[in-house]
Amino acid sequence: MKRRTYLAALGASGVTGLSGCTGLLDAGAPCEGEDCDVGMTGNSFVPRDIQVEVGETVRWRNTSARAHTVTAYESSLPDGATFFASGGFESEDAARDAWGRGRGGLEGGDTFAHTFEVPGSYQYYCIPHEAAEMIGTVEVVE
Repeated sequence: MKRRTYLAALGASGVTGLSGCTGLLDAGAPCEGEDCDVGMTGNSFVPRDIQVEVGETVRWRNTSARAHTVTAYESSLPDGATFFASGGFESEDAARDAWGRGRGGLEGGDTFAHTFEVPGSYQYYCIPHEAAEMIGTVEVVE
C-alpha cells in the first residue's frame, strides 16, 4: 500500500506542477479528498501509472466535464486476466461499438472500479481521447 500512495502522490505532484502550464487542470490532484485512485482530466488519467497488489480494487473518477471511458487494451492483458471497461462490456470491440452508439461513457463525477486478481501490467485508455494519448497503466504485483 505504501508504493500505491507514493506513486499517486508522485503523479499528482507532477500534474499539479504543470497545471498552470496546460490550462486543463485546476490546482491540486483530481482525486484529492475524493474516493478514487485515478482521476480523469480533460485528456489524461492522473496518475497515468499506478501500482497495486493482487486483489486490490482501483477506482477511477471522471473529474472533468468531458465524457470518458476506462477501456482495457484486450491484447495486452496478462494471461488469465479479466477484461475490464466502463459500461461492463466483455470485449474491447463491444466497448468501442457501444461508445459509437453513445453508451459506456462516464460523465463528470461518475466512477468505475475494477479488482485486479492476476499480477502483471494492464494498459487501458479512454476511447474518445485515445488519439490524445489518454492512456494509463495499472501494474499489479504480488
